[in-house]
Amino acid sequence: MAQSNALMTAHIHFVEDRLSLIHIPLNCYAKYVQPLLQLLNPVDSADYHSNGNGASEDDLHSATPWATQHPFLNISITPIECSVVCSKVLAQEYFAPLITSKQKKPTTESDQVTISSEDFVVISVEGEGLDAGQRVLELTSPLAMAGISIFFITTYFSDYILVPLKSRSAVIRALEARGFAFEKSAEAYVNVAAHHRNASSTSSFEAPLPSTPPPTTVSELQARTFALLRRRAIVPTVHRDLRLVQCAGRRDFLGHGLSSAQDLQLQIGLTRCIVHPPRFLSLTLTESEPPSLLLERHALAHFGRADVLLGSKDAFLIPVTLNLAPLPFEATGIVCGVAGMLVGGNGGAAGGGPVVRPVEMSYLSTARAGTVMVDEMDLERAVELLNAGEFGLDVE
Repeated sequence: MAQSNALMTAHIHFVEDRLSLIHIPLNCYAKYVQPLLQLLNPVDSADYHSNGNGASEDDLHSATPWATQHPFLNISITPIECSVVCSKVLAQEYFAPLITSKQKKPTTESDQVTISSEDFVVISVEGEGLDAGQRVLELTSPLAMAGISIFFITTYFSDYILVPLKSRSAVIRALEARGFAFEKSAEAYVNVAAHHRNASSTSSFEAPLPSTPPPTTVSELQARTFALLRRRAIVPTVHRDLRLVQCAGRRDFLGHGLSSAQDLQLQIGLTRCIVHPPRFLSLTLTESEPPSLLLERHALAHFGRADVLLGSKDAFLIPVTLNLAPLPFEATGIVCGVAGMLVGGNGGAAGGGPVVRPVEMSYLSTARAGTVMVDEMDLERAVELLNAGEFGLDVE
C-alpha cells in the first residue's frame, strides 16, 4: 500500500465504558475457554422475562444482537499469550471467580492469570485517508511524548487506543497540544492541523512538540525505545509460518434481532475459533461496527460460507511479536517507536540513512506483548528496518 502524503482528518472519541485488561498464559488457556465463550455469547436482558419463563418472539426480535452487546471487547491469542479487554463488570463476573479458585493452589508466575488493577478507557479512531501505519504513528506519538502508557489495536474498520482511566485528562491535553481540536458536543477530536501539512513530507513529527519533557521528537523517542528493548533483551520474533488475514462481518446483516443464516454462521465460526485454540487470533466487537477479525488463513474454514466475511482472503500478513513482559506495565513509547522505524516517520533509519521504502504495518497490543503485522511482500523490508535498530531477529 502506498504511503499517504496528504493526511486527512482523523476523528477520535472515547467509548464510554470502564475496561479491564486480562492476561492468560497459554498454558492456562484451556481452563478459561468457558468465560471466553460467555463473552462471545452474552445473554441480553431482553432475552428473559423477569418471571423466568423464557423469551417471547417479540422479546427476541427486540434483543440487542450478540455482536453489538459490548461497548468494546477484544480477545487476542498470540504465540506469547491470550489477552482480553472487556468491561470491568464482565471481568469480575466471568474471570475473577475462576482466578480466585485456581489461585488457592500453588502456582508459578507463568501460571498466573491476572486482571489489571486499574481501569482503562478506549479511544475509537476513524482515520480514513491515512495508511494504517501512518495512523498508528499519527495517534501514538503525542501520547508517547506525554509519557502516557497505551495499548493499540488495529481492526478492519477502525483503530482503538486503550489508555488508563486516570490518564484521560492527560490524553485530552496531549491531543489538543498536537493539533487535535476537541468537539465538546460529540466528545471527539479532529486533527485540524493535518490539512495544513507539507504534502512532500512523510511525517510531521520531527518538529519539537510543545511539551517540555523529553523526548521531543519521534527520532529521539525511537532511539530510546530500541535502546530500552535491547537493554531488556527483547528481540522481535518473525513468525514466517503464520499467514494471517484481516476480515470482518458484513454490515448488512447485523442489528436485525433474530440472526440471519450469515450472522449465525459467523457466531458459530467464532465459537469454533475459541474452542479449537489457534496460534493466532484477534477478535474485536463493538456497539457500532461488525466483528473484526485477524486470524490464520486456515481458520477461515470454521466459517463455512465464503460470503460470511468481508476482506481479501489472499492478502497475507506476517506477525512479528515482541514479548514485553520484562518491561514495566506502565512503559511508554513502544508502539510509536516501532511504528516510527517501519513507517519511516523519522525521515530515516536508526543509522541516519534515508528510508526509501517505508513498510505499511498494523499493530496489536496485548497485555504483555506487542505484535506488528506486515504484508507478506514487505516482510524482508520490515526485517531490514528492524535490524537497523541493531536487533538480532528470531525467525520461526
